[in-house]
Amino acid sequence: MLELGKIQKLEVVRKTQIGLYLNSPNNKSEDAILLPKNQVMKEPEIGDEIEVFVYKDSEDRMIATTKKPKLTIGELTILRVVETTSIGAFLDWGLEKDLFLPFREQIGKVRKNGTYLVGLYVDSSNRLSATMNVYNLLSSESPYKENDRVKGTIYSISKEMGAFVAVDNKYQGLIPNKELYGNYAEGDSVEVRIKRVRHDGKLELSLRKEAHNEIEGDAQRIMGRLELKGGILLINDSSSPERIKSELSMSKAAFKRAVGRLLKEGAIKITDNGIERTW
Repeated sequence: MLELGKIQKLEVVRKTQIGLYLNSPNNKSEDAILLPKNQVMKEPEIGDEIEVFVYKDSEDRMIATTKKPKLTIGELTILRVVETTSIGAFLDWGLEKDLFLPFREQIGKVRKNGTYLVGLYVDSSNRLSATMNVYNLLSSESPYKENDRVKGTIYSISKEMGAFVAVDNKYQGLIPNKELYGNYAEGDSVEVRIKRVRHDGKLELSLRKEAHNEIEGDAQRIMGRLELKGGILLINDSSSPERIKSELSMSKAAFKRAVGRLLKEGAIKITDNGIERTW
């Protein structure tokens, strides 16, 4: 059968001045579809098979192309927005007709020239559309283990849970709020550490390195902040985790480790109100 949104081999059943008509070798009950003449690289014979991608043209007719799109059914990839309209956005996926991303399939603010992780599906009108709701398209069977460094794309952010990440754009991952530092948005690429592989295979992620590798960087951040603040920071061990995170973009535990390191080196001293630089 003819499969919309997939690359497949179809048989030449008719040749015309405007191109070739193709059909599935195993099912001749369906109407043949056109492969336009400008897509034909060499003159085939009736019965020859050609590998094509099947989609719909601007007049909503099924059509074939020998061009390889950037996305097919069952895949996820990052595409660029070429236009936003009152009904949704349009994405560049390598074909003449841009791919439609409806409003109901968008997550967060979608902007022109922004890049976003999307999947491809056939909508209720039997048209190909993009979706940013990719959670159910991701696998929980990754090859990774604790403390591996990986890359991924943030596809959703929850105030209650954190940032959902498609690791390698294939596997389910989450940066919990306690590990989420800095400002991020849907579509951002991140490099993260696998903090834990859960029993269900999903990945718990961190933007931070292992604790013993983070101390030097955190200590430098504290010293840099002291420089900006005239040598005094009004935070200490008694400050709330939220206050420390807001001021230094690190956890309270990381702050305490770095402060211990700086105290040992004699770079700071503790006061009733916070910490002060000594040199």
